[in-house]
Order: sequence, then C-alpha cells, then structure tokens
Amino acid sequence: MVDELVLLLHALLMRHRALSIENSQLMEQLRLLVCERASLLRQVRPPSCPVPFPETFSGESARLPEFIVQTTSYMLVNENRFCNDAMKVAFLISLLTGEAEEWVVPYIEMDSPILGDYRAFLDEMKQCFGWDDDEDEDEEGDEYY
Repeated sequence: MVDELVLLLHALLMRHRALSIENSQLMEQLRLLVCERASLLRQVRPPSCPVPFPETFSGESARLPEFIVQTTSYMLVNENRFCNDAMKVAFLISLLTGEAEEWVVPYIEMDSPILGDYRAFLDEMKQCFGWDDDEDEDEEGDEYY
C-alpha cells in the first residue's frame, strides 16, 4: 500500500513538473503574442476616425495624463471595439513601450485579475508612473477615468 502511494505521489510530482514547464512555455508564447499584437496595432490606423490613434507610452510620468486622455478619447469614439474592460486594458497594453511595457509583463505572466478591470489597471498605472491624486478626485464620476 505504501509503495503504491509512493509511486502515485512520484507520478503526480512528475506530472506537476511537466505541467509547470508547459505553463511557462505557454506564458512565454502569450508574452510574445501580446508584443506582436502591440506592434501590429501600432501600424493600424482606422480610416475616417475623428480622433487620432494614441501615441505610445514608455513610462514618462509627465506624459501619463496625455496618454490617458488620448486612449480614453479613442476608445469613446470606437466604443464598439472596446466593449469590455479586458479589451480596454489590452488596448492600453498594446501601446506600452520601454519601462511601461516592462512594468506590465509580470501582470501578464501571473494572469492578474487587473487585466480585466480597466479602472484598477489605470489606478495601478497612475500609482506606478506618478499621478497627483487631487487631480483624479475631480474625475471620479467619469466612465473611463
């Protein structure tokens, strides 16, 4: 009985190790796909959109408000393409470069719930890249801010 349990435990540990390796490989593929998607989205410019495609954000604190205004405006005009929080967060991620892109990778790797919560994602960005909370209090009722 003990030998059978030891064998079963060994088999489970081996399976766990194999699944962990597979999970790591899948996460790396996901990271590469997110980066590839970001690159492709930067090249896409929808015709006749009254709001210009947002510029990328690399983590400069002074540019964060501008970045949020640009992306919010773009998503409002194209609201049919950004029908849920996950799509909004994915769009923001696609525009991150440099330090900002490095900042988001751990959230992707651990499949953080924040990736499906636009407001929480913005709050994290504001906290990480600097944002005066006094300015933000005026925007509490806004659907996108």
